[in-house]
Amino acid sequence: MNSSATLLQPPTAFTGRGRQRLHSAHAGPTPLSSPVRSSLLCVRCQSTSVEKPKEKRNIIDKASNLLTNLLSGGSMGNMPIAEGAVTDLFDRPLFFSLYDWFIEHGSVYKLAFGPKSFVVVSDPIVARHILRENAFSYDKGVLAEILKPIMGKGLIPADLDTWKQRRRVITPGFHSLFLEAMVKVFSKCTEKTISKFENYTVGDENIEVDLEAEFSNLALDIIGLGVFNYDFGSVTKESPVIKAVYGTLFEAEHRSTFYIPYWNLPLAKWIVPRQRKFHADLKVINDCLDELINNAKETRQEADVEKLQQRDYSSLEDASLLRFLVDMRGVDVDDRQLRDDLMTMLIAGHETTAAVLTWSIFLLAQNPFKMKKAQAEVDSVLDEKGFTMESIKKLEYIRLIIVEALRLYPQPPLLIRRALKPDKLPGGYKGEEEGYEIPTGTDIFISVYNLHRSPYFWDKPNEFEPERFLVPKTNEGIEGWAGFDPERSPGAMYPNEIISDFAFLPFGGGPRKCVGDQFALLESTIALAMLLQKFDVELRGSADDVELVTGATIHTKYGLWCKIRRRA
Repeated sequence: MNSSATLLQPPTAFTGRGRQRLHSAHAGPTPLSSPVRSSLLCVRCQSTSVEKPKEKRNIIDKASNLLTNLLSGGSMGNMPIAEGAVTDLFDRPLFFSLYDWFIEHGSVYKLAFGPKSFVVVSDPIVARHILRENAFSYDKGVLAEILKPIMGKGLIPADLDTWKQRRRVITPGFHSLFLEAMVKVFSKCTEKTISKFENYTVGDENIEVDLEAEFSNLALDIIGLGVFNYDFGSVTKESPVIKAVYGTLFEAEHRSTFYIPYWNLPLAKWIVPRQRKFHADLKVINDCLDELINNAKETRQEADVEKLQQRDYSSLEDASLLRFLVDMRGVDVDDRQLRDDLMTMLIAGHETTAAVLTWSIFLLAQNPFKMKKAQAEVDSVLDEKGFTMESIKKLEYIRLIIVEALRLYPQPPLLIRRALKPDKLPGGYKGEEEGYEIPTGTDIFISVYNLHRSPYFWDKPNEFEPERFLVPKTNEGIEGWAGFDPERSPGAMYPNEIISDFAFLPFGGGPRKCVGDQFALLESTIALAMLLQKFDVELRGSADDVELVTGATIHTKYGLWCKIRRRA
């Protein structure tokens, strides 16, 4: 450690619950020394799995694959079969293995683990069929089973009937005036983080800070104010609610990476210590949300959707999404459903933003020229008046950095679906021309990671090139794929699945696309621009020292420790 640098410890609120619970790292002042082995899956960020030969399979792996072939082989015609070793589940993040098999077997293959099999899709043509063209033939399957105890019938795990009803209600809440009002919230919350850094810096002295931890706190505060009108204050303080939120986030991570759902056992919530703690945390959060819902209902001012969208949000004391949902006329939703909706947005919104900011800085720190280019753009656009929607539109390069980080480190790396009835998937690029018949109940992994790094649909797919989104790309003979064309979605501030014809899926696509995508993109843009406006950033050590952990999202194992100093 550089003796001239100051180590900025996260506040007790994060040290006590974020690094330990969310990332399983140390609470002490030097978390990179004598590391505790995380229970989550990890790999060094700069490693590429295709460069490493697979280890020799052991007898357990061979027995697993034999059982698979007996029970599930050949049920989907000529679809290639990738034999997944038991060790592939535990040695590294699963999506790295999925990439290996994608290169070996093609863009649609069956992945077999013991008696269970999955169809893995790494092709935009097939992804478009599942997510948009035949969306209502699928639900969330395994994902819903994992998340239901946490999110109930929120938008992510909801069955189709509940989802259709709630999406009609929630989507209008993310209207343009609401997002414009949120720009002030995003700026205000980020300014608290920036001020904390400034208070620790003297002159051009470096301070060392875990930016992933700080981004996590920042994202939580933004979700609190923007969605609930509740100030978590997690940047500067600790509270039982904050502890409970991070405990619940960690449990969601745990369930997404643990392959045996022991928590469904009848007595698990009483006899398993982590499950007792999880249910206690869940009660703290639910009690808080119930109180916020009751307070909002006591001051309800019912109005039609059109009038709600035309309110002067810049002058409202409470411009939150909760206020919109409670005030919407003709929507009599019970408190439990509303609470499920809010819990879903709390967990999903928090994780995505913290991760995309972390990887944006990780990538920029390895590309100093691109960081300087980003800072020059920020300097030319921003003034003492602060952020407006118009100034964000001028921050083109910052916005491209955000989406390029989402391309290389998608959040989440997998989209999960289950067939509700028999379907016929397209063969995709280089697949079977007649396609593949799949039966009811087939579980599907749409590998966003593979799509975003596919050598068939991207030039230099593993390189950090934000400018790539400015250049149209023809289909080059790929039948069924329309190529990449920014003009396909006029007015879009950020590249999306329409522009890329489903080769770029940072927030999914089709009817069940994330409703909060613009919220997340805008807050990430503002936070990144404000940090780069005030500070120069470099990694504390080598990029190879940053280890990757995966669960519901992709993040680091021990935090993203950086040296930051005030810009001259």
